[in-house]
Parts: sequence; C-alpha cells; structure tokens
Amino acid sequence: MIKILVSACLVGRRVRYDGKIVRPVNSVLGKWHQMRILIPFCPEMAGGLTVPRPPAEIAKGDGLSVLNGDAKIVDVYGRDVTSYFLAGAQSALEKAMRLEIGLAILKDGSPSCGSSYIYDGTFSKKQKPGKGVTSALLEKNNIRVFSEKDIKEVAVSVSGSISESILW
Repeated sequence: MIKILVSACLVGRRVRYDGKIVRPVNSVLGKWHQMRILIPFCPEMAGGLTVPRPPAEIAKGDGLSVLNGDAKIVDVYGRDVTSYFLAGAQSALEKAMRLEIGLAILKDGSPSCGSSYIYDGTFSKKQKPGKGVTSALLEKNNIRVFSEKDIKEVAVSVSGSISESILW
C-alpha cells in the first residue's frame, strides 16, 4: 500500500513550535491517518528541537539557500538554529527513502516544511514565496511535496495506487 510522509502537526501531534495541537485540517487526512497511509514526521523534532521552542525563520533566503550554505535559520532571539533544521531535513529524507515514499504533505509556511511559502525572516508575519529546508531537500531528491491545501491534488496523484473508497 502507498505511504505518504506527512507533517506530524497536520495529524494532531503536539510538535508545533508553540506547543499547540491542531486538529487535522482535512477529513481526508484524518481518514488516511486512521488507515495508516500517512507516516507522521516532524523534522524539527527529529533534528533535536523541543516543544515548545522559540519561533524560527529563514534569514535572507529559502530552504534551498540553506541547503547550499547561503542562508541560515534563526530563532526570534537571533540564535542560529540551522543545524537542527538541516539534521531534521536529512532525517526526513532518510525515512522517506527507507520506506520508499514518493510524496509528502507538509505544513506550509514552516521553515522546515513550507512548500509554497515561508515567512520572510523578519518575524513580522510577512510571507514570501519559497520552500522550507525539508521541502527543498525532498524535492531535490525527487520526492513530490504538497501543502495541506493540496489534498485533492495528492488524491489524484495516488488514485491509481489506492482505491476510491480510501480517497474519499
């Protein structure tokens, strides 16, 4: 059966930086989670960060810039936390490869998991187009990344691999 890597926060795990638990954002995600199609994973926790933790953003770049060593991730206090995010991204990639996972649904906006936008690095809640570190690393290794807003697109992508009753 197909497996999908998913941000653990999207299935109700207490892994967010602020310690909040978020209910699954989509009933399909909830159903897939119950059916064990989803493999929950939090790169920030896997990289060694705790809950709660100070907010962090990518300064002067995006996830690909961080992977290339051209940008860093700092927390709201100005501490460089790049190494945690790189370790978590690598751990996500290793898990995906070990389980032969070809796609992921990741939390948009996150400096790890953002797939269409991240925050601009000023802690002013301003968004900018870009990918987080984990999203960039997964895509660099041919793993398709979707945001939680793209569930229907994911369902179409996997429709040949799982039955219609599982999709909806």
